[in-house]
Amino acid sequence: MIDIRMNPIKHKILVMSGKGGVGKSTVACMLAQVLASQSCKVGVVDLDICGPSIPKLLSVEEQVVVNTEYGWKTLLSPHNGIKVMSVGAMLKSDRDSVVFRGPRKTVLIKRFFKDTFWGKLDYLICDTPPGTSDEHLTAIKVLKNVKPDGAIIVTTSQGVSIATVRREVNFCRKMGVKILGLVVNMSTFMCPCCDEVTNLFPEDEIEKLAEEQKIPILARIPVDTRVTSCCEVGRNPVIEHPDSQAIKCMEQLVKSLSNVIDR
Repeated sequence: MIDIRMNPIKHKILVMSGKGGVGKSTVACMLAQVLASQSCKVGVVDLDICGPSIPKLLSVEEQVVVNTEYGWKTLLSPHNGIKVMSVGAMLKSDRDSVVFRGPRKTVLIKRFFKDTFWGKLDYLICDTPPGTSDEHLTAIKVLKNVKPDGAIIVTTSQGVSIATVRREVNFCRKMGVKILGLVVNMSTFMCPCCDEVTNLFPEDEIEKLAEEQKIPILARIPVDTRVTSCCEVGRNPVIEHPDSQAIKCMEQLVKSLSNVIDR
């Protein structure tokens, strides 16, 4: 059944991070928004069971999951019709906590892939929780037979973040997941008044990591307060701020990703 659901989806990409707080879910959503703005059919599955943030970022908070004869009906984002599935749509309130043991998480993730009526898509973006846990193991096992394209790893160039990326890289290689590349988020800060760019962290460590592990850096995304303000309230920065340097970097990410996938 999983093969039947997944085979009509052309590309399946995991978005991962070594630690929390690096903007992984935001990058996943912006990646989906850019792809959708280029006339691609896109879905986002939120595998962060205990901390679902996709519903807010893609503005589907008020929608609920409906079970139909064809399976779970996806939530539909107003952002160019992106399809979404998340445990956040199954909670009564965004204040409700999800207290699941590992086996229950596993069952739910399998249902996200097996029971959701995704239909034909160009891309399915899988937003995973930070680290390496049950959610990652389940997703990799479920997707193994349908040949996912691989994973992009989101990080900052902060030293403590880079240390955890090494573990994430090691995990992916042990599990046989192709690493498509690194995305350096919050690489610089762009002043909203004068557009002056300031480095937030030293860049030499991330360069060293990429060279050492032979992983390409697909994009460096600056902090733009206009874009972050959009994301915070579930609006689409690709439409509202197309000239932002952050959006241009996301468009470069899509181009780089396409080149890596098509090799």
